[in-house]
Amino acid sequence: MAGIDQDLLQQVLKTSLARGGDFADVFIEDTLTTGITLDSTRIRSINSGIVSGAGIRVITGSDYVYLYAGDPDADRLMALAEEAADAVAAGASGACASLERTTFRNRHTVKQLPGRSSLDDKVALLLRADAAARAYSPKITEAMVTYGDREQQVIIAASDGTFARDRRVRTRMTVTCIASDGEKSERGFFGPGKSQGLELFAIHTPESIAEEAARIACTLLDADYAPQGTMPVIIANEFGGVIFHEACGHALEATSVAKNASIFSGRLRKRIASTAVTAYDDPTIRNEWGSANIDDEGMRTKKIKLIQRGRLVSYLVDRLGSIRMDHPPTASGRRESYMFAPTSRMSNTYIHPGKHTFDEMVSAIDDGLYCKRMGGGSVNPSTTEFNFSVMEAYRIRGGTLGDPVKGASLIGTGEQVLKHIDMVGNDLGFGAGMCGSLSGSIPASVGQPSIMVSGLVVGGRS
Repeated sequence: MAGIDQDLLQQVLKTSLARGGDFADVFIEDTLTTGITLDSTRIRSINSGIVSGAGIRVITGSDYVYLYAGDPDADRLMALAEEAADAVAAGASGACASLERTTFRNRHTVKQLPGRSSLDDKVALLLRADAAARAYSPKITEAMVTYGDREQQVIIAASDGTFARDRRVRTRMTVTCIASDGEKSERGFFGPGKSQGLELFAIHTPESIAEEAARIACTLLDADYAPQGTMPVIIANEFGGVIFHEACGHALEATSVAKNASIFSGRLRKRIASTAVTAYDDPTIRNEWGSANIDDEGMRTKKIKLIQRGRLVSYLVDRLGSIRMDHPPTASGRRESYMFAPTSRMSNTYIHPGKHTFDEMVSAIDDGLYCKRMGGGSVNPSTTEFNFSVMEAYRIRGGTLGDPVKGASLIGTGEQVLKHIDMVGNDLGFGAGMCGSLSGSIPASVGQPSIMVSGLVVGGRS
C-alpha cells in the first residue's frame, strides 16, 4: 500500500461525493494468505498469495453504491472515486471532514508472524498432526489436515473524518479423522484457531488437535444410536455456542432486523430468553479468532451486551443499519475482503457464564442427553428454526453420565432454546468457525459455558 497517504484518501473521498451523497468511505487491504492440505499422508496442495484491492462506498439516505478494484494505486483510486460519483449523481456534493487518525490499543499482539516462517516449517506441523492421529489407534484409517494463516493490513477512511490502520493475523489448523473396525466407519473433527501467529501451536499442539479428532472418531465407532423425543439436554461449552450464534445471533444483526426480517425485530427491551441468559458479542477478547481492534468501517471495537437476564438490550449494528434502524452503531461492520461492502456481523458471540457446575447439571437430569461436540446444521434466520447434528453425545440416566451415542440431532427454534435454558455453567469456552452472510465469509468465534435446556426435541434412530 505504498504511496497511499492521508492526503490522497482525503481527495478520494471528496471526489466520491462530488456529485452527491451523504457519506463516503474507502477500504483498502493488502492480505497475505497461506493454505496447506494433507490427505492420505501426502501434502495435496499448497496455496499462497497476496490479495490487494480497494472498495469505495457512497451512502445516500438509506441506499448506497459500492465499487471495488484490485491492485490499487493513486490513479486507480481516483478513477474508482470518479466512477462512484457518477453512479450516485444525487445532486449537491456531500460534506467531507478532515481525516484524523484513529488511535487504539492493540489487544491482539502476535509473537510469531506466519509470514516469517518457511513453508517447510508449516508443512512440518501438518506432518506432526498426521502422525499423531495415526498413532492414536490402529482403528484410525485416514487423517485429513488443513492449515491456514492470514495476515491482513487495512486502511479505512471516511468522510466523517475517520482514518484508521490495522493489521489482523489469524492462524488455524483442522484435523478430520476416520476410524473403522472393518464393518463401519465414523468421523471426528477438531479445528481450533486464534488471532495469533504460529505461537498458536504452543497451546494447541498439532498432536493435541489430531488426538482430539481421533478420540471423537474412535468413541463414535463403539457408540449406539441416540434416542429420539423431547428431553432435557445439556449442550457443552465452546463450540456448543454454534446454536446461539446461528439461531439467535444472526437474528440480532441489523442486516435482518432493519428489514423486519428477524423474529427479534421491534423487541428491544423485551424479554426474549430466560432470566439465566446474559449474552455478549465481544471483538475485544485478546487474540480470539473473531477479534479485531477496529471493525471494517474504521470504528474502535467494543464489548456489546446483547441480552441482559433475558431481556434484549442491543442489536449488532453497522453504519448503514444505524441509518435504517435509528439505532447507534455498535462497530459491527465486517466484510470478507475489499470485494464486499460491510454489513453487520458477529465477532465473538457468547452466553455469559453462570454459577452452575457441569456435575450439577447432570445430576438434575433423570433421562436426557449430553451434547459434547456439535456438528453442522441449518437455520431459518427469519424464524430461528434450526436442525443441528450432534457429532458426539452421551446418554444421561438417573443423574449419571452414561454411554456415548451417535446420530443425534437437535430440532427447534432459537427463541424456544433461549426461553428454556434453566441452568448456565461456569465453564465458558470458545470455538472457531467461518460465518457466511451478505458480506462474505468471515472468522467468527462461538462460545458459551455448558447450558441445560429443559426440553428440546432430539432426533435419533433408537
